[in-house]
Amino acid sequence: MNPIIEAQLKHRSIRKFTDQSVDDGLLVDLIQAAQGAASSSFIQAYSLVQVTDTENRSKIATLAGGQTWVEKAPTFLVICADLSRIEHCCVQEGMGELEGYAEHFLAASVDAALLAQNLMLGAESVGLGAVFIGGIRNDPQQVSDLLNLPDQVYPVFGLCLGWPDAEPDLKPRLPVDVILHKDTYDASRCATDVANYDEQMQAYYASRGSNQRNSTWSAQTAVAVQQKKREHLKDFLQSKGFLKC
Repeated sequence: MNPIIEAQLKHRSIRKFTDQSVDDGLLVDLIQAAQGAASSSFIQAYSLVQVTDTENRSKIATLAGGQTWVEKAPTFLVICADLSRIEHCCVQEGMGELEGYAEHFLAASVDAALLAQNLMLGAESVGLGAVFIGGIRNDPQQVSDLLNLPDQVYPVFGLCLGWPDAEPDLKPRLPVDVILHKDTYDASRCATDVANYDEQMQAYYASRGSNQRNSTWSAQTAVAVQQKKREHLKDFLQSKGFLKC
């Protein structure tokens, strides 16, 4: 099998790492490779903040809901959507400051996500493990203050990197025929598709080597979405210059 596809199929979130550090040169190489990701109109609307300060790591771990691996991972990065350089270009070229359009917010957020996924895939290809930390959005203002993020920059999620000290079970993804539609979206399949996948995931949860549970994908998903609304995000994003139009 193609090694890139094999790495994609083997992805697991790693939350336990050895004490071995990630070489600075390797990290730079991985970031440079990640920059090969597509970028909307080549604006490259992203930045990374590597957090090495132990006190800030501890604060971010707490803000993220007590995710201790944020503190313990050899490398922790905050992935930011960054329109500050883009705004500088607009002003420099006489086209005015950014006005907070939703399109620009989406372009920057997608750019940041594409870079981050490329970075994770590259890291896994050399044997590193990784996990994204969406929990930093629990209190993005405090995270922004800790990292001195200016207007037109917001923290999208974090990324823990290190050499794995665990091998979690591989979660089965939704079948391709569930997510792939031909020509038009077929909403009539939803109930059956979800029921079939719930059965598969219930068997997975019951059989895995650790942290067994009696649950379904529907139950896990409903809790993840309805109990994680983060109502503060809109006001925060607008205060940073996003989503005003």
